[in-house]
Formats: sequence, structure tokens, C-alpha cells
Amino acid sequence: MLGCLGLFLGLLPPAALAAPPTTKSEPTLVSIGYLKQEVDDAIPLSRLNVKPHDLGIAGAKIALRDNNTTGMFTNQKFTLDVERVPVGGDPVAALNRLVDSGHQFVLVDAPAPVLLALADAVKGKEVLLFNVSADDVRLRQEYCRLNVLHTAPDIAMLADALAQYLVWKKWQRWLVVSGVFPEDQAYRDAIRRAAKRFGAKIVDEREYEETPGARRSDTGQQQIQQQLPVFTQAAPAYDVLIAADQREVFGPYLPFRTWDPRPVAGTAGLKAMSWHPAHEQWGATQMQNRFQRFANRFMLPRDHQAWIAVRAIGEAASRTQSGDYGPIDAHIRGDSFELAAFKGQKVTFRKWDGQLRQPIIIAGAELPVSTSPQRGFLHEHEDVDTLGIDAPETKCKL
Repeated sequence: MLGCLGLFLGLLPPAALAAPPTTKSEPTLVSIGYLKQEVDDAIPLSRLNVKPHDLGIAGAKIALRDNNTTGMFTNQKFTLDVERVPVGGDPVAALNRLVDSGHQFVLVDAPAPVLLALADAVKGKEVLLFNVSADDVRLRQEYCRLNVLHTAPDIAMLADALAQYLVWKKWQRWLVVSGVFPEDQAYRDAIRRAAKRFGAKIVDEREYEETPGARRSDTGQQQIQQQLPVFTQAAPAYDVLIAADQREVFGPYLPFRTWDPRPVAGTAGLKAMSWHPAHEQWGATQMQNRFQRFANRFMLPRDHQAWIAVRAIGEAASRTQSGDYGPIDAHIRGDSFELAAFKGQKVTFRKWDGQLRQPIIIAGAELPVSTSPQRGFLHEHEDVDTLGIDAPETKCKL
């Protein structure tokens, strides 16, 4: 037996005999921040639309798990720290706390003015912000910032995605009803642009003035039942009514209450969105099931937008084998970056405005109906760039 052991040891290289037992080095740490600005939202008309307390944050947290699963093999560790800014609080101070504690990658869940203030506050620093909620087109155009990437689609992308489906269906005559708020008018303008771009015709536009009170009272339903048919009466012949009501003042009341029996789309009825809780194609079922077990609720668009942001950081870190800002930032913006997002194709960031190019789901309340870009809407480089502001028309000067 001793002779056999001696023969075995004699066959080993000298380095193997001399080397001490290896010890695994400390993992490379990648710290990610999540800044959530609380806002005073009106109570939704439907109880089904009440926002969960962890909206967006839950998506980031499950993505963190995914990153750390990969990190076990790449010797990397990802952390997530959340800063909630109360209404009236100081978001810049909250961002500075994250940056001072070593967070170079921060998800921002905040309205457009707050996002701009945060981007300008860290200008020139090695900090990359991910916009996971604000859909203002100007954030990607005249107000674009080099240190901001957008995983949330803007309203131009959403309007184009919806328009493509309606035109594909040959529902090309639209009655547009918009609210009085600036965001309603911005969505209306995006619909106008989409109609011109894809060959639809807006036959009439009407503005719904907000009339507070009564609608959620015992007699509210009866009032709406009387008012909306009259409001939509005597319109020129149209195929679909498009609502531009970002604050949900009247839009949810439109389906089944119009004077003419027509479908409703836009911000009510048939909607365009980055994610839908019933989306199951391209392996999305396993993502939906994992999220539901993790968060005890369904995955919503903002959750998926936050998930993509955290996964983009994780993908870049693993590909570059680095936790440093420079290599990760360069990889995310580079030609070799791509991320599987359960949407039928890899998603990437546009170089001209930092917007994530991604397919958009067209869906009703219960089920997805289609996904845009639609067949036949072609682009010289990538068909998904038929959604939103393309490179030749961009106003962004990074």
C-alpha cells in the first residue's frame, strides 16, 4: 500500500506537491441603489389599480437574486439599498447618501423633474442612473442626460406600438378624447405623431374636463352612464376611440359607455405596456411564477423595468469580470451588450438617447392581445426601432 502511494505521489508535478491549499478570494462587490420618490397620487378609480407598496422595488430585488446566482460562479456579490424619499423630501440628499456610500449604479423611480435634478446633481461623477418609471419623451430628447439610461418606455414608444396594431387591424379612423392635464396632452401629441407616421386618421378630437366628486359615490355610476354616451355622441365615423387620460380621471369609464359601439384604446381599454401580469410567451411563465412566489403578487410593468435595470448591471459585471464603474458602463452602452428579457428578442440600449429598445405588449385587462413591432413595419436596422424616436429624428445631443 505504501509503495502504491509513493508511486502516485511520484507521478504528481512538483508544483502540486509544494502548493498550499487554495483559499477563495473575497468576492467583488457591486453596490446598487434604488431611489424612490413618493408622490401624492389620486386614488385609482378601480381598486384593482391600487399600487403595491413595493412596486418596482420587488422587481429590483428578484433581479438581485438572479445576479447573485451568477455571482456564485463569477465571484461577485451584488447588494441593493433602497432610499425612499417622502413627499416633500430631498431626493438629491438621498442620492448623495447612496453615492457617498459607494453606489455608482442607482435606479430612479421618480417623476421627470426629479430625475433631471438628480442627473444634474451627479454630473461629472462616475454614477449611472436608470430611469425605471418616467415616460416623458423630453427626458430622451431635448432634456436627455449622458448619465441616464431608460428602461421605462416613453409615451412615443407606447403610442407607436398601439398605433401599429390598430393600423394592422385596419382600424385607421380614430376619435381622440384627452384630459386637461399636461401629461394627457403629451400623450395626445404622441398619438397624433403615431397617426401621421403609420397612416391613420384622427377624425375628431374632444377634451374631457375634469368634474370632481360624485363618481365614486352611490350615484356615480348612474351619472357616468348618462354623461359619457352624450359626450361621445355625433362623432364622425370612427373605428376606435383613443383615450389620453394619464391620471385616470375618466378613461376607465369609457369602455361600454360610448354612444357608438366601438373599442376603446390608449390609456384605457386596449393598452400598450412594457409588461403584463398574464404575459407567458418566450419563457415568461417561469419569470411570472418566480416573481409571484417572491412578492406574493403579480409582476407589473414597473417591476419588470426595474428588473431589467438590475439585470443589465449584473450582465455587464459578469461579462467584464469587473465591479468597477468604467467597464460596466462601457459594456452596457456597447455593441456586445444584450439581455434576455422574456420578450422574444434580446434588449439593448439605443446609443442616441439611452432608451432601452424593447418590444411592447398590447393588452387588455386580462390577457395580452399582441406584441409590437407588428409584422410589416420594417426598419433598415432593427424593426423595434420603429417604436419611438429614431436616430435621424432625435433631438438628444449627448
